[in-house]
Amino acid sequence: MANLSGLLPEIYMGLSSLLVHKLRSLLTMLGMIFGVGAVVAMLSITAGAQKEMMSYIDLLGVNNIIIEAKEAVDRNELQARRLISPGMTFRDYRAITENVQAIEAATPRKRFKPLRVLPKTASEPPLLIGVEPDYLEINSLKVTEGRWFNDEDNQSSSPVCVLGESAKVNLLGYEGGAVGRYVKINDTWLQVIGVLSQQAAGDADVEGVEVTNRNNMVIAPLNTVMRRFEDNNSFLKDEIDGIYLKVKPGADSVETASVITAILASTHKDAGDFNVTVPAGLLEQKKRTQFIFNVVMLCIAGISLLVGGIGIMNIMLATVLERTREIGIRRAIGARQADIIRQFLTEAVLISILGGLIGIVFGFSLSKLIASAAGWSTVVTTSSIVVAFGVSVGIGVVFGIYPAVQAAKLDPIEAIRYE
Repeated sequence: MANLSGLLPEIYMGLSSLLVHKLRSLLTMLGMIFGVGAVVAMLSITAGAQKEMMSYIDLLGVNNIIIEAKEAVDRNELQARRLISPGMTFRDYRAITENVQAIEAATPRKRFKPLRVLPKTASEPPLLIGVEPDYLEINSLKVTEGRWFNDEDNQSSSPVCVLGESAKVNLLGYEGGAVGRYVKINDTWLQVIGVLSQQAAGDADVEGVEVTNRNNMVIAPLNTVMRRFEDNNSFLKDEIDGIYLKVKPGADSVETASVITAILASTHKDAGDFNVTVPAGLLEQKKRTQFIFNVVMLCIAGISLLVGGIGIMNIMLATVLERTREIGIRRAIGARQADIIRQFLTEAVLISILGGLIGIVFGFSLSKLIASAAGWSTVVTTSSIVVAFGVSVGIGVVFGIYPAVQAAKLDPIEAIRYE
């Protein structure tokens, strides 16, 4: 308490000195304002990117391996591929599940974009996909209404389906339950037996995987889709267009994916008509890239703070020169060197604190501006504010020590004579 009461006059004296030269004090703070603002904005961008990345990884499943048939650019390329490779087939699926021991659950996928849907919807028509029952476990989906289809439904090619949340609303509306009602996809009626809970949705391609909106899907048993829906130009299209695999706990998904890639490369004769994506490996790669980005951005922001610190030192040295007589008088009436050091160090730290506070507001506003203008996801975290503010105060201390020591070293008699 005694230390605090002794420090308050120093703070008051420092604030008074800063207010005497308002414009100069503000200009001195600019380096700290821009530096702290840059740190907060850069950390918010990286935190936003991290959050977005994690949502994509969660969407794909960290323990999953996803195999996608690679679409050809045009018909000629597709015909040339078919001369080499038959595309992705059930034979590939059997080769993987029979030879790779680390697989816990697996399902092929067949996907259709419906030409006609009933009830009609003004929104984008839902995507129809056919999968086996394990799809629910692999993608950690939850059924909120009704039930998920089972092996018996798949074996008998039952005309049943499960709707994503958006598909249910777009096709059947908000009122009433969906279970027991029917939807017509092309020329086939399907009975709704379940509705999935709201899922996180991605709208961009991630490393070769098309992350579709899982809320706007009609999901049916694989055999139902294969037998009840006609695939035009079946020779040119893949028999199946995707495979979802879940790796057993403790197994290395990256190594497992390497084995799977080798199996497919041999059966497809290196036609390059498939992608194998490992979310766990993708996560590690993204983390390394993010770390490099963080270092570069913080270096840029650090340069701004360094320039701000040099500005503080420059102004404080000029202030010492201006107030030489004042320093001499204080020393003559009993002030110790430690008192003079504390006086000028307090002023330097006050500049840093005030600049840091304004910089935090500036950085928060800048991150929001970047989010709205560039469409990037930004998240201002408490840690980014603490780091930026702590660094600004630290720079004030470091760059304020030298001017304060120089002031304390002045000879009192010579200082009083100084004009």
